[in-house]
Amino acid sequence: MTTSVQESRAQPARGAEIRRHELAAFLRSRRERITPEQVGLPRGARRRTPGLRREEVAHLSAVGVTWYTWLEQARDIQVSVQVLDALARALRLDASERAHLFQLAGATDPTPAATCPSVTPALREMLTGLEPIPACIQNSRYDILAYNRTYGRLLGDLDAVPPEDRNCMLLVHTDKEWQAAVVHLEETQRLMAARLRAALAGHLGEPAWKMLLKRLEESPAFRENWQRYEVVDTRSKTKEFLNPYVGHLSLEHTDLWLAPEVGARMVTYTPRNEETRERLEKLYEIACGR
Repeated sequence: MTTSVQESRAQPARGAEIRRHELAAFLRSRRERITPEQVGLPRGARRRTPGLRREEVAHLSAVGVTWYTWLEQARDIQVSVQVLDALARALRLDASERAHLFQLAGATDPTPAATCPSVTPALREMLTGLEPIPACIQNSRYDILAYNRTYGRLLGDLDAVPPEDRNCMLLVHTDKEWQAAVVHLEETQRLMAARLRAALAGHLGEPAWKMLLKRLEESPAFRENWQRYEVVDTRSKTKEFLNPYVGHLSLEHTDLWLAPEVGARMVTYTPRNEETRERLEKLYEIACGR
């Protein structure tokens, strides 16, 4: 084998090694900047490590201590997108830092970012044109890809939720503000889990779905409903919300599919009575800062 061929084959290996060392250094730097108090852990009297210890990050991310230590030692190990997502949340990475983490790991972040290329300017204009009717665009995984101002205040303040957490299934099972706003919470959680299971059949093994399910397993209500193995199709239905800004809302939920195959859809909530219509108009004014 010639020297030039050997060098060309060695280049990718060197590049991968450099990325592993960069990843290790990045994880250490992010770990050291977070205090135990920020993640609800006791500081203790004998702490010498700045920020979090390795075992604390491993615990928060639900991974093995040895495995995480190897990661910070730049060992040649495989890292799944589910683990990268857990590390990003445990280390409280912002959007830029999260993107950097996935890039160093040579992985594609399956979580929708703040903007989604499949949401065209025309669709965004349609969302705006529907105001004060709350409307958003979701995929079959319940990720919220785009929304208008009224929808952004329908169950709280969606703008305050990090883009990677803007998922209806996740929010209705883990966010106290969303849970307080849903009038029939237990029934809603059960039906949403059944719809998710029905949709999952076409996405088995996909990283984004596996990542979502792993996060949802933290919810006892989801685990119970998921074990029922119920499936339901999509349908229009009445929704009742106790909005924190304007009070009780009675709405008709409609899914408008944006492609021949079941996938992205526009979700709208039209008022079922005049009182709700007036309250939506007031909510829209609040969302616009008037």
